[in-house]
Amino acid sequence: MTSAEILTIGTEILLGEIVDTNAPYLARQLRTIGLDVYRKTTVGDNAQRIAAYIREAFTRCQVILSTGGLGPTVDDPTREAVALAFDVELEYHPALWEQIQERFRRYGRTPTENNRRQAFLPSGAIPLENPVGTAPAFIVDRDDRIMICLPGVPREMEHLMETKVTPYLRERLQLHETIKTRILHTIGVGESLIDSKIADLETSLNPTVGLAAHAGQVDIRIAAKATSEAEAERLIQQMEQEIRNRLGNWIYGADEETIETIALQPLKDKNWRLSLCESGTNGMLLQRLSPYGAPFVAAQFLPHPYPPEAFFALTEAFRQFSGAECGLGVLILPKTSAQEVYIHLITPETQQTFTKPYGGPPQNAPRWAIHHCLDILRNL
Repeated sequence: MTSAEILTIGTEILLGEIVDTNAPYLARQLRTIGLDVYRKTTVGDNAQRIAAYIREAFTRCQVILSTGGLGPTVDDPTREAVALAFDVELEYHPALWEQIQERFRRYGRTPTENNRRQAFLPSGAIPLENPVGTAPAFIVDRDDRIMICLPGVPREMEHLMETKVTPYLRERLQLHETIKTRILHTIGVGESLIDSKIADLETSLNPTVGLAAHAGQVDIRIAAKATSEAEAERLIQQMEQEIRNRLGNWIYGADEETIETIALQPLKDKNWRLSLCESGTNGMLLQRLSPYGAPFVAAQFLPHPYPPEAFFALTEAFRQFSGAECGLGVLILPKTSAQEVYIHLITPETQQTFTKPYGGPPQNAPRWAIHHCLDILRNL
C-alpha cells in the first residue's frame, strides 16, 4: 500500500520558536487524493541527520514530502541532505538561476552570490519553478521512491502543493481515491466512558474511528477512504449514525459547529437574555461567549472567591440588575487535593445548582468548568 511521510525541516521548530503549520496543511492535501500519511517528523538544520531520516523513512513509505531548508544560507541543508540520502552529487541548473534572478528583478532587488546555491539540485531531480518566491522546489523520483522538497514559507509551499505536487502525485501513483473525515464533538462525558460504548467501532478498518480528549470535551474522528467523495460520505454517514445512536445527547455537534453557538441557541429560541457571574475562571466564560453577542447581555468577574451561597445570591442580584431573564454563575474553589466547581443557573422556569469536583491539573479547571456551563445551557 502506498503511503507518505511528512518531514518539516528547521531547528527553529525544534526550539519552539515557531509553530509548524505546514505539516497539517500537507496532511489535509494528501487526504484529498487518498494518500495515507503514517508519520510526521521534524528534523533540525543538519544535513547528516536529515539524510539519515530520509533513508530510514524510505524503508517504510514510498513518498516523503518535506518543507523548509531551501533558502540560500549555510543553514539551509535540504538540497545537500537529499543528495546524501540518494548518494548523488549536486548539479547546477542555469535555467533555475535565471528564474531566481528574474524573481529578484521583479521585486526590485539584486540577488547575492549565495542565492546561486539555490540553483544546485541533487542530480536527476525535477525542478519545480516557484512563481511566488525565490526558492525553487524539486522532486527526486528514483527507484520507486519519491522525495518532494517544498519551501518552508507557507504561501509558497501551498501554491506549489496545489498547482504542481498534488497533480504530479495523482498522475504518478494513479491515485483514484479520497479520504474524507468528520469530527463529532461530545461534552460533559469522559473519554473512557465513550470508549466503553463504541470500542468495537474503533477497530473498524474503513471507516476508522478514533478519540481525542480535551478538558471537558472529547472529539470522535471518523475517516473514510473511497473512490469518490460521495462514497466516502456514505460510509461516514453510516458510522456516524451508529455512534449517535449509542452516545445520544453526549454529542452536541460536528465539524465546524461550536459548543458556544449550540449552547446559546435555546436562549435565542426562548428569547431569553443571559447575565454571567464568574469567580476563579479568569473570565473565561465571558471570553468564550462575548464574540457571539445576543442573547448574552452582561457579565461580572469576581476576582476573589466567595462562599457558594453568597456567590449564588450575587448571581441572582446581578441578573436582576442587568434585566436578564437568565443568570448563570460559575465558581471554582480550591481544595486541598482537588477543586470544587459550583454552577448556578436561574431561568424564568427553574433555579438549579450543580456541584462538580475536579481533580485534574489546576490550570485546566476553568476550561473544564466552562464546558460544563455550556453543556447546561444547551440543554435548557
